[in-house]
Amino acid sequence: MRLENKFNELKQQGRAGLITYIMAYDKSLEESQKILNGLPEAGADIIELGMPFSDPMADGPVIQAAGIRALKAGAKVSGILKMVEQFRKNNDSTPIVLMGYYNPVRNYGVEKFCADANKAGVDAVLIVDLPIEEDDELFEITKKYDIANIKLATPTTDNERMKLIAKKAGGFLYYVAVTGVTGVKSASYESVGQAVERIKQNCDLPIAVGFGIKTTSDVKSVGKYADAVVVGSSIVNKIKDSSAEEVLNFVSELAIGNR
Repeated sequence: MRLENKFNELKQQGRAGLITYIMAYDKSLEESQKILNGLPEAGADIIELGMPFSDPMADGPVIQAAGIRALKAGAKVSGILKMVEQFRKNNDSTPIVLMGYYNPVRNYGVEKFCADANKAGVDAVLIVDLPIEEDDELFEITKKYDIANIKLATPTTDNERMKLIAKKAGGFLYYVAVTGVTGVKSASYESVGQAVERIKQNCDLPIAVGFGIKTTSDVKSVGKYADAVVVGSSIVNKIKDSSAEEVLNFVSELAIGNR
């Protein structure tokens, strides 16, 4: 419901949303919680909270390094859910998407994960290494606990597969603007516009575009075509060498791009 409300609000405001990605526990629980709590005021409309994994095959070097920092800081699924609980004490409107890999979820227990995530205030999950042909268990259990399944589409996803993905997707569809891993290439704005137009012909969900979007100018350019713009690696890169206040100032600059 928070995701639906947010996209309705963005539509009324006539602008694209800013989705910010941070890795939970990067560089420490305290620092990560401080950034998470401050993101809405800095301009984040939706928050993706990364769950670190030891074999992050979809991620580039920046997110991989963040995952290593988070694991060294003691990140566990239970602790990440507690971060969301803390966040919800002061914010009950900003949607939170947990993004990560399936192994930690399976190890935690899929039913227990969804029940605890719902209780903590999680709105959606994005499991990057679980193809739709193998996600029946997660799909059914997330539906039971009213958690949306965010699905990925890429430049190589054809229309038939797009329709198949749309049947199981919820919340929004995440379009990966470039092939490859996160944070390496930059997106081509012209190709993004064409892709979003094609996706909208096959899917009724809002379209968020991510991968390769790094600057305020990128946010502004991609936001002309998408319902929301996802920025991850450039924020995570900022976290590596900056204070929480400096990270939130950077997010505020990014948010100018879609206002």
